[in-house]
Amino acid sequence: MAVMTAVNGLDTGKLMKVVETVKQNWETGRTVWKASTTWKGGFKVETCSREFTLTADEPEMLCGTNTAANPVEMVLQAYGACLSIGYAMNAAVRGIKLDDIRIDLEGEIDLPGFLGLEPPEKLHMDKLPGFKTITAKVKIKADVDAKTLQDLHKHVVGTSPVGLTLSRPVKVEAALEVW
Repeated sequence: MAVMTAVNGLDTGKLMKVVETVKQNWETGRTVWKASTTWKGGFKVETCSREFTLTADEPEMLCGTNTAANPVEMVLQAYGACLSIGYAMNAAVRGIKLDDIRIDLEGEIDLPGFLGLEPPEKLHMDKLPGFKTITAKVKIKADVDAKTLQDLHKHVVGTSPVGLTLSRPVKVEAALEVW
């Protein structure tokens, strides 16, 4: 029986088996992820993926009831979570023991586009809704030197599915079905 080697709470043997499985059959690397949402009134929305449910809402300043993070905050959360998972996984397979990861994220959005407004030229606001910038400040405490962590950081940022999705155009389609 194989002995499990755990680094950062992850079974590195299992991780390497996943890598080998995809190497042996590239088609196993094609995955589809799904989500659904249900409107709950006002700005409250229930989102579901697999058996997990989250609630979204807007802050009171945007006429919500401030009961949950809003969708753009969830985008920041998703990027931070993706980076954290990437650091944990890539550090584990490199044998780097992590003591702590902390990522603080922020993004700038101009509201006029979302509200369908035309901002005055002098304000230099984007007419399109969505993030103009996203910054992630990563702090890692580990049992290795700064150069090793810089190499890890470069790899993780360069392979983050959420980060790369945010940084490039993605074909998005939305079809309407009237009930």
